[in-house]
Amino acid sequence: MRYLPCLLLWVFPWVWGQSEDQLENFPLRCLQISSFLNSSCWRTDGLAWLGDVQTHRWSNASALSFLKPWSRGKFSDQQWEKLQHIFQVYRTSFTRDIQELVKMLPSMHYPIEIQLSAGCVLHSGNTSESFCHIAFQGQHVMSFQGTSFQKAPDAPPGTELAIKVLNSDQGTMETIQQLLNYTCPQGVRGLIEAGKAELEKQEKPVAWLSSGLSPRHGHLQLVCHVFGFYPKPVWVMWMQGEQEQNSTQRGDTLPNADGTWYLRATVDVEAGEEAGLACRVKHSSLGGQDIILYWGGRHSSVAIIVPAVLIIGVLVLGSCFMLIYRRRRSYQDIL
Repeated sequence: MRYLPCLLLWVFPWVWGQSEDQLENFPLRCLQISSFLNSSCWRTDGLAWLGDVQTHRWSNASALSFLKPWSRGKFSDQQWEKLQHIFQVYRTSFTRDIQELVKMLPSMHYPIEIQLSAGCVLHSGNTSESFCHIAFQGQHVMSFQGTSFQKAPDAPPGTELAIKVLNSDQGTMETIQQLLNYTCPQGVRGLIEAGKAELEKQEKPVAWLSSGLSPRHGHLQLVCHVFGFYPKPVWVMWMQGEQEQNSTQRGDTLPNADGTWYLRATVDVEAGEEAGLACRVKHSSLGGQDIILYWGGRHSSVAIIVPAVLIIGVLVLGSCFMLIYRRRRSYQDIL
């Protein structure tokens, strides 16, 4: 299992950009899922995200796919060729090592599913935090901490042997440290710089209200739909005046085809008690000017109220000028 660290290498390109505007909400997260039906039938899939943007993907024996024009960072074609070769070697070695472990451990039986998660996040002050976790059959079994792998609490029997095999290879331990502590942060800086235009994109949400049947007799379910926002983080809450309704239920944030996001938040109220309720939406694209939708048709948003006031002002002034103009024409007709 000495080739395990190569998993990290393909998503940690050595890009040496020194952007000063690194954001903590753009961690690099990599996930590998390997399923072994038996000793001769297996499948491996992998994904990588920078923040909420998926940047890389591979499936079974296919080559690594770059999902964004900037996913290559600043690597040359020749450098990526070398990384692709290392990646292929890792996948072959990983499969062989798992098959050998099954033979060594009586408690390890097919079918088997293994998940690997690795990455890092940048912090201010040019510091970073990295992680590398391994799960077996959906249960966390080990993590890389400092200079070696450590057993996770409640890990199943046999984990100690796998850890011993990994930690006995000093070259593997040094490579993992290099990838997690140096290559990953430098790679994230380069990816953020290369994808800056997309990563800093802001799309304002559109919100509307609807009602549905409540599972409780005599109650009404109010639904607040929030659509088309980017980036993903959003705050949606049903309110009664300035008081948050803790009974608000938020669904999963789902992707739209254009890369934006959709969310719905519901609240269950007794029929006839919905007066005064409002849905409040906070999002980075709104610049602190929340959207507030009142049940019953009122709509409030600083971002919308200001243009509305301007429009009303223009209409009022236009009416005044028109009235003055008509009166002057009337006076001229009399004279």
